[in-house]
Amino acid sequence: MISVELSSRQIERFRRELRRAGNQEIGGVMVAEHLEDAAFRLAGFSVQRSGGSFASFVRKPALHRRFLSRFFQQTGQEFERFNYLGEWHSHPCFVARPSSQDIVQMQALVDDPDQAALFAVLLIVRLGRHNDLEVSAYAFRRGCSPVEAEIYCADELLSAPREPSFRVGKSRLQLGYRRRRR
Repeated sequence: MISVELSSRQIERFRRELRRAGNQEIGGVMVAEHLEDAAFRLAGFSVQRSGGSFASFVRKPALHRRFLSRFFQQTGQEFERFNYLGEWHSHPCFVARPSSQDIVQMQALVDDPDQAALFAVLLIVRLGRHNDLEVSAYAFRRGCSPVEAEIYCADELLSAPREPSFRVGKSRLQLGYRRRRR
């Protein structure tokens, strides 16, 4: 099972960005620290405020290259520990679950042989009725069905996998790299 830890500061930033965007979808890329096996701590995320409507979002890669370059420079290009984790976007008018189009696009991203990432996580966020953050995450790997991931804030479980809405090919996600033991 893959798990992603968010900080309370990151959750508040998501809330702030979602309030600002209103009913327009926004999104970006995520970077993370690889903790162990299939456990990650979100290190940061970019925000693209253009390219979305109430029902769709199209990421513009050029807008996120500088964010990724700065992250890799700041982390000493230690790619086995700090790397691209995936994509995120909002669903302000729909449930915080990936649409069939989201699933097809993410699977195409990881299946692309020109893509360096062997896996990617898709995070879907939205503001709930009481300004709470609703979130779901799915992990995608080349040639495999997506699997739902667990989302944590420190030790609090924010989102646990539910019954799959589509077939899961493997019960455990095998990642494309492993962190070296010190």
